[in-house]
Amino acid sequence: MTYTGKWKLHSVMTFDDSDMPIYLTPEEYLNSPMPYIDESDEEEVACEMKERKNMIGTLIKICDDGKLYMLSPLPEGVTQEEIDKAVSAGVIKLIDGAMADEPKSWEMRDGEFWFDTGIEGEVYDEKVSSWVKPIDENGFFNFMNFRFIKED
Repeated sequence: MTYTGKWKLHSVMTFDDSDMPIYLTPEEYLNSPMPYIDESDEEEVACEMKERKNMIGTLIKICDDGKLYMLSPLPEGVTQEEIDKAVSAGVIKLIDGAMADEPKSWEMRDGEFWFDTGIEGEVYDEKVSSWVKPIDENGFFNFMNFRFIKED
């Protein structure tokens, strides 16, 4: 399998009423209940919807040079002039018309894809590596509670 190229969001892991993990398509996630906010508060709902739309628009771009980018859609209602100013000031970086985080590193190890999440931590007072194998047996790229699938 070739890992380079763009990966689009396939599904979002959330929990059902029995607290069991389930995966929702982007459309299902966008329209799912919001039990952790006051759904009668229009401002909170609008803020959550904005965040959900941003999440479902996320892409991963894996480049031949060992760099991996998380790409987010530009915020709604932002003018080209505002975007240009933000890019010029170094506030945001654009790749393929989307905002990009600082690149992560990736590499092949014994035929397996690994990438550096940049997330440092400890388990039982033992330091753990920030490098993970994100590709599962079904070919999904798993990161946090998101599953991505390679675009053709």
